[in-house]
Amino acid sequence: MKVTVYSPESSMRSPRKMLKEMWQDLKLSRELAWQLASRDIKAQYRQSILGVFWAFLLPLANTIVWIFLQGAGIINVGNTDIPYPVFVFTGTLLWSIFMDSVQTPMTLINASKGILAKVNFPSEAIILSGIYQILFNAAIKVMLIIGALLILGIYPSWTLVFFPLAILSLILAGTTLGLFLTPVGMLYTDIGKAIPLVMQFFMFVTPVVFPIPIAGWTVAIFNINPITPLIMTSRHWLTGHHADFISEFIIVNLILLFILFFVWVIFRAAKPILTERMGA
Repeated sequence: MKVTVYSPESSMRSPRKMLKEMWQDLKLSRELAWQLASRDIKAQYRQSILGVFWAFLLPLANTIVWIFLQGAGIINVGNTDIPYPVFVFTGTLLWSIFMDSVQTPMTLINASKGILAKVNFPSEAIILSGIYQILFNAAIKVMLIIGALLILGIYPSWTLVFFPLAILSLILAGTTLGLFLTPVGMLYTDIGKAIPLVMQFFMFVTPVVFPIPIAGWTVAIFNINPITPLIMTSRHWLTGHHADFISEFIIVNLILLFILFFVWVIFRAAKPILTERMGA
């Protein structure tokens, strides 16, 4: 039986020991994370009449709204390299995957406050279970979007084989941001409430429903937005168009992996304080 020894010293003082513990906890979390994800997925769709189609309906409703605004002349989104209905539909579906990844870590950790304060187990299991759930829901969305594209006359090319990498990059970006916000969000509920509002504005400077402008001060905002190459590359690989942001896509993902590691370290360092606050 494994013996765990606790000491008042921070694990940050011994980086090698900390890395070893992080890796061990991640390995131990896999089975528990799968059980938690399976339980939550079944509970999510058990009492739903439409079931998995809810993953498809919200992006579809958003698409209809933006198509109406464009068709009525209320907004002018400019020219897109693919038909605008396809552009906005793929954009909103990809954005929904990213948003799920941002919100899931904080949502699951807050929902598990009670058990975290009473039971000693790797908290990575909760984060990992959230990633499993996001992957499951993303797989449903991808199958539905490919079917919708075929109906609209858009036939994916061989670049579709790279599309799973694009989905993983969006999940990586969302999870990194979500895990970064989770420690503060566990202490102050305002963070969780502010995320949807802030991200709604952030969506408008990301090529989700608007293409990248060709002139004006907003061009710089779109170009420095780290999610822009992820969305654009995902859409291009999905629809078979030439991907113009491959270099930026690779650079952003490498940076995200680097940031995720340090966010993970911060999360582990803050866990004892957060657990104490949750149990108080």
